[in-house]
Amino acid sequence: MTDARPPDLPTAAVPADINRWNWGAFLLNWIWGIGNNTFIALLTLVPVVGLVMPFVLGAKGSAWAWRNGRWDSVAHFKRVQRLWAIWGVVIWLGVIVLYSGIFGGVFYLLENSEAYQLAASRLRDNVAAVNALGAPISTGLPSGKISVTGSSGRADLNFSVTGSKATGRVQLQALKTNGVWSFTTLKLRIDGRDDEIDLLKESRVEIEHDRRTIAASPGKA
Repeated sequence: MTDARPPDLPTAAVPADINRWNWGAFLLNWIWGIGNNTFIALLTLVPVVGLVMPFVLGAKGSAWAWRNGRWDSVAHFKRVQRLWAIWGVVIWLGVIVLYSGIFGGVFYLLENSEAYQLAASRLRDNVAAVNALGAPISTGLPSGKISVTGSSGRADLNFSVTGSKATGRVQLQALKTNGVWSFTTLKLRIDGRDDEIDLLKESRVEIEHDRRTIAASPGKA
């Protein structure tokens, strides 16, 4: 079998203008290795070693591919490696967009979930929480998990809160039964404080406010 390289280029010689960083090898590592007969790239699949190999391939890949492949010319080599680099960028951008869409969709569903909205409303209506945080109170994106099947569901979420005086974090656990959400846990922890505010318990001020509201209402005929 004869080598297709030009006769004036020895097998071991690597032209200086191609012995440079290889983006295709770095981005596609083991896939690039199989396509370029550089099977050392499969070490990318080995734990721990795989963390280093993409950088090794980026630095040494061009030389290895030149020695292991059959190229009509330097121009042919450059053209092929440029295509690998382009496909590497395209694939990685696609992966980033895909995962961004997945995570964005999850956060959107959590933020617009009824359990989160009810918890945020309960927080803003709680006098003890308002006094501790300071109005107005803004809430951050929730994290955790929520599952709904028909009229039943379960939520286990937490989210940050920010007021004019302090910041904190709310933890909630809720169950959905017959289409109605009810909290089993709804607590506020203020940053820098060890105690928690149970948002499921009305404060004395809230109870007195409710009593005044009832007393001020006109009686039934």
